[in-house]
Amino acid sequence: MKRDHGIRSIDEGEFRGKRVLLRVDINSPIDRKTGRIANDNRIRKSVPTIKDLSDMGARLTLIAHQGDSTDYRSLISLREHAHRLADLLVKPVFFIEDVAGPEAAKRIESLKDGEILLLDNLRYLTEEVSTFEDSVKLSPDEMGSVYLIRRLAPLFDCYVNDAFSAAHRGSPSMVGFEKRLPSYGGRLLLAELAALRAITKNPRRPCVFMLGGSRAGDAFGMIKKVLDEKAADCILTSGLVGHIFMMADGRSLGGPSKSLIIEKGYGKFIENAKEYLTRYGEIVRYPLDVAYGRGNRREEALLDELPVDALLFDIGERTIAEYSKVVEEAKTVFVNGPSGVYEEDISSRGTKALWKAVELTGAYTVVGGGDTVTSFTRFTDPEKIDYVSTAGGALIRYLSGAELPLLTALREGM
Repeated sequence: MKRDHGIRSIDEGEFRGKRVLLRVDINSPIDRKTGRIANDNRIRKSVPTIKDLSDMGARLTLIAHQGDSTDYRSLISLREHAHRLADLLVKPVFFIEDVAGPEAAKRIESLKDGEILLLDNLRYLTEEVSTFEDSVKLSPDEMGSVYLIRRLAPLFDCYVNDAFSAAHRGSPSMVGFEKRLPSYGGRLLLAELAALRAITKNPRRPCVFMLGGSRAGDAFGMIKKVLDEKAADCILTSGLVGHIFMMADGRSLGGPSKSLIIEKGYGKFIENAKEYLTRYGEIVRYPLDVAYGRGNRREEALLDELPVDALLFDIGERTIAEYSKVVEEAKTVFVNGPSGVYEEDISSRGTKALWKAVELTGAYTVVGGGDTVTSFTRFTDPEKIDYVSTAGGALIRYLSGAELPLLTALREGM
C-alpha cells in the first residue's frame, strides 16, 4: 500500500479491543468574557477519526492541549471540550481531571470496546508547554524519561496522531510515543497533507497563491520555495506583504505605513522582495491601488498618487477587479492572509470581495491560517471552499519546505 508521506493510516490497523492513545488538536479560541469555547472548528474536524476508531472497537483515550503559558487566559480544563465532542458524536465522552496520574491510569484500564475518554489539558504538565520544548530541546529518544511518556506509553497498544495543526511542535505528546508504540496518522492529518499536496505537487493550472495579512514573515517564509519549485503561476500579494513588494519596487507608501513595516521588523524582507520581482516579476503581483482612512471616510489612491500621510489599510477597487479576474480564471487557489483590516467595515471591502471571488471560482480552493479562516467565516460560506485547514504555523512551515517534527516521528516510529 502506498502511504501518504510514508505514514500509516488507521485503515491499516486492527483496533478492536486495543487500548488506543489518540493525540488530537482541539485547542480552541476562548471567549474572554465567558471563559467558554468561542469557536469549535477544530473539535468538529477531529470527530471523523474519533468516531471511526470508536466504531472499530478501540478502547480510546484522547489527549490534547488548550492554551499555553504564553496564552494563560486560554489555559483551561478540557471538560467543555468533552461535552462538545459528546454532542457531535452522539455518544458519551468520559472526562477525568487528570492528565497522567494514578486516577487517569485506572480509568484508562477500565475502558470497554468503543468507549471514549478525554484526559485533561496536557499543558497542565510543564514538559508540554512551549517554553519547555523551546528551552530543553529533548530528542524523541530522550523523551522516554519524561513523566507523560513514562506514565502513559505502557498503558497502550498503539498511538494515533491527528493533530496536524501542531505538527511543527516537538513536544512529548507529539513525537515521544512513536518510538514506543505502533503509530498511525488520523483522518484529519492525512486530509491536511492531501490538500497541501494538491496545491504544491502538480496542481491544476493556472495555480494562484493569495498571500496577504499582517504576518509578512509567514508569506516570505513560503514564497521562495513556491517560486523556485514553480508551484504557482501567479502570486497575488496584499496587506503588509503587498506593501513590502511595493516598497521593493521603489514605491513610497507614506510615513505611517513605512513606519509600521519597520516597527514590525519586516524591513528585512524588502531585499528579498526586490530579488523576487527581478527574477519572477511576471508571477508576483502587488496592488494597483490602495485604500486609507480620512476620519470615518474611506479614500483610495493609485500608486502614482502615493505617498499619503495616512495608514494604508486595504486594497482599492482596481486591485479588487484585477485580482478577482485572476481568481475566476484559476484552476487552483491557495489563500493565506486577508487583504486588509477586515475587522472594521471601512477597511474590509477588499477582503470581502476577494473571498467572495474565491467562493465562486470553479478552482480547487484551499484556505489556511487563523485570521484567514476567521475572515472567510465572517464574509462567506466556508462550506463552499474545498478545504479549510486547521493549521497555522504547521501549514506555513510545510509550504516553506521545513521538516515537521510530527511527520518525521510518524515515518520513523514503530
